[in-house]
Amino acid sequence: MKKFWLSGWTKALAFALCLIPLGQLLWRVYVNDLTANPVEFITHFTGDWTLRFLLITLVVTPLRGLLRQPQLIRFRRLVGLFAFFYGLLHLTTWIWLSSGFDVAAMWADVIKRRFITSGMTALLLMAPLAVTSAAGWVRLMGYARWQRMHRLVYLSALVGVIHYYWGVKSDIRMPVLYGAILAVLMLYRVVKRGIELQR
Repeated sequence: MKKFWLSGWTKALAFALCLIPLGQLLWRVYVNDLTANPVEFITHFTGDWTLRFLLITLVVTPLRGLLRQPQLIRFRRLVGLFAFFYGLLHLTTWIWLSSGFDVAAMWADVIKRRFITSGMTALLLMAPLAVTSAAGWVRLMGYARWQRMHRLVYLSALVGVIHYYWGVKSDIRMPVLYGAILAVLMLYRVVKRGIELQR
């Protein structure tokens, strides 16, 4: 099993799987199947996948422990980078399709509309994590400092859930579901840390 997770083709397969949402979106653009409100559809689609990839990133650590497959950690950086990639697509949709590159209007939205403020905050928190995800940054910063900074992923996921919750108009089931998943993942880490301290 160790050879399976460490083989080059599994990393390539993981990369291809992460591209599936983008492929789905491009196909729907090609066949003109973006619902009656294309901008809203693309906005929600890219935002949903940003949050999903963030949560998958957080799932990797408990999964590698529960399955006793430490090699799974090699996929965490890849998934995290794709979370940032889809977050950038989400931002681009807002800047280009929703706001038409109107800087004044966008700034006013960031200041006045809390769900946009929270969304920008979540993406800004993800940016340094994406930039410093390469192994060279661990050596440059030192592992302890690098690890502390990368705990921002928890805050980014939380703010992302809040952004989603504030952004929906009536149906809050999905943001509540994502929030529940995040709560379980955080509870797992707290319990695991408590057990380690008692040993």
